[in-house]
Amino acid sequence: MKKERTRKREGLWRLCLCGILCLGMACTLTQRASAEENGAPDRGVTINVYNWGEYIANGTDGSLDINEEFTRRTGIRVNYTTFDSNEALYSKLAGGGADYDVIIPSDYMVSKLIHENMLAELDFSNIPNYEYIDETFRDPDYDPGSRYSVPYTWGLVGLFYNTDYIDEEITSWSSLWNDGYAGKILMFDNPRDAFAIAQFLLGQSLNTTDEKDWEEAAALLKQQKPLVQAYVMDKIFDKMESAEAWIAPYYSGDAAILVENHDNIQFVVPQEGTNYFVDAMCIPITSSHKAEAEEYINFLCDPEIAGANMDYVGYSTPESAAKAYMSPEMVESSLYYPDQDTLKRTQVFVNLPEDTAKLVDRLWAEAKMGGPGESAVLVAIILGFLGVYIGILVYKRQKRRRELE
Repeated sequence: MKKERTRKREGLWRLCLCGILCLGMACTLTQRASAEENGAPDRGVTINVYNWGEYIANGTDGSLDINEEFTRRTGIRVNYTTFDSNEALYSKLAGGGADYDVIIPSDYMVSKLIHENMLAELDFSNIPNYEYIDETFRDPDYDPGSRYSVPYTWGLVGLFYNTDYIDEEITSWSSLWNDGYAGKILMFDNPRDAFAIAQFLLGQSLNTTDEKDWEEAAALLKQQKPLVQAYVMDKIFDKMESAEAWIAPYYSGDAAILVENHDNIQFVVPQEGTNYFVDAMCIPITSSHKAEAEEYINFLCDPEIAGANMDYVGYSTPESAAKAYMSPEMVESSLYYPDQDTLKRTQVFVNLPEDTAKLVDRLWAEAKMGGPGESAVLVAIILGFLGVYIGILVYKRQKRRRELE
């Protein structure tokens, strides 16, 4: 009897085990079917994307989460990090420690990276959506033949100002030198954008190679230094929204965000003219996943995706086809798509020769510190402290010797 009950129990266990296995197989099949229906299976690849801050739709405010949607459709994961200036991007790449698959620098930096052989030539058979890029954005001066880049956005630089504290109508870059706004002025924390403002006031070309031009522009920036609260990039949002600062230069794509959210903040393109820029998608030559990176670029060029992305980002699209998926108010706004008169007063950055670039970097460092005089004072102070420190060490060592004797 005991053996018989054991056999019955064994039979029941076999039935249960078979049931569990069948149920597991059914669940697996269901999950696979659901994955195929709701998204692509994980391909075991993660691409590293390096972009400007606040520069892609991320699912907030009812927007489409671009990177999440790309992963859902392709099975490719995205590791997304941000930078706040072209120079910061360049430093990361030139340092050799970065492993990025997609980067989004501005026009002049694209040119510089091409010149230094830091970008991979694109395989456009993997980017069929390039056909939607408008002709006016193809074959640009910064990338002849469009071999290394695909336009992402474009825009202009202008001035934000707070009408609660500034009564006058702002029309000129010279307002950034108004001592009535001392301590409430922000400036770009990168040399090309900051110098451009001084260059427009001086009537210079943004791409001059004349050393005297750059020195004259640097002198103007040094004059401004005592009035500047801070040199910033993305921090402009918090400082302008809180009224910690009253006036600041920044990019037009961010203009609508601040202007729409705050009735007391206005945006203007100064009468002297301004910089017209294009930010473009590129692949570093060191990329470990070039084909997947091209798939990502192609995804961002899909008109529906580009439209949803630009609706959130607030910058202008280089694809007319994407406008069909954007809000009409945005498409019709002069903040996003300025008139021809405004565009005629613009200049585009190009890569500077190496000797000019080094000159600009040196002059920029001096301008932010207040000039060579202040730099010399700082060095003198450091050397003074170093001398005192060495003197103390020598005194202590001699005192210890006397005590031992």
